[in-house]
Amino acid sequence: MIITVTLNAALDVTYRVSSLRPHTTHRVLDTAERPGGKGINVARVLAALGHRTVVTGFAGGPVGEELRRRLAEAPRASPAGRPVPLTDALVPIAGATRRTVGVVDDATGDTTMFNEPGPTVSTTEWAAFLGTYRELLASGEATAVALCGSLPRGLPVGAYADLVREARAAGVYVLLDTSGEPLRRGLAARPDLIKPNADELMALTGYSEPARAARVARRRGARAVAASLGDRGMLAVTDEGDWQAPPPGGRLAGNPAGAGDSAVAGLLSALVEGLPWPDRLARAVAVSAATVVAPAAGEYDRATYEKLRNRVEVTAATP
Repeated sequence: MIITVTLNAALDVTYRVSSLRPHTTHRVLDTAERPGGKGINVARVLAALGHRTVVTGFAGGPVGEELRRRLAEAPRASPAGRPVPLTDALVPIAGATRRTVGVVDDATGDTTMFNEPGPTVSTTEWAAFLGTYRELLASGEATAVALCGSLPRGLPVGAYADLVREARAAGVYVLLDTSGEPLRRGLAARPDLIKPNADELMALTGYSEPARAARVARRRGARAVAASLGDRGMLAVTDEGDWQAPPPGGRLAGNPAGAGDSAVAGLLSALVEGLPWPDRLARAVAVSAATVVAPAAGEYDRATYEKLRNRVEVTAATP
């Protein structure tokens, strides 16, 4: 069982327009609503890859109710057709879950995002979540936990550091995917893996060269770093070696929202299957690329993934 934590969950709304132009009225060609937030996106891809996943975090208000309803309707079968539970362990709160709105421009393929700030979480609600989180870790079924996304208002900036320590104390592999000060604080708690993008890695370490920045992040506490580098694919710096993998065939046209979350799902699914680091990186790059051509975050195009996964070339990164 893999646990995904989404403290600032969202209902993702996607609009598609023929051409996005400022100061004009647009006719929307298509609208889609899906449960979202980074950890929920990770969970949905994990379920599609065939892994039992538990979703926890916060949900509240009418938007939170709609998110949970749509989460219950999410696909629960692996590509082989076996049922894969995607369990809702979200903690109810008084505040309203946020929405994110993405506008996809058909003319350019670009996506413009509008992210609402999210609810304010009380100390009582945070304590309730910690109880749920500890129960999941103590169940004996958890093989890994992914801590993903921003912190809602009301939570301490060191919240992820506390959750990393809880997972490590329970002997559960923990991946941290956040940014800014929560990432900096979380790093000191020694997560097994962090998954920043290039900008987040530079902000964390002050170095623009990804390999050097990743090594600095490891010295500061991360046991391994898997960095998303956009068109350049991914870089992994670990105690077993350093590897890099560009996306096969170059950049694909589509919506890149959620590609990083799919990379997290690829890394964790391969980890719990016992695959070595080069294979983890190859899966992450392939499923991330296949997400770009999917309709929305939290999904990937299966045919594209099947076509790309054996074409990803993983090579040793030069120190």
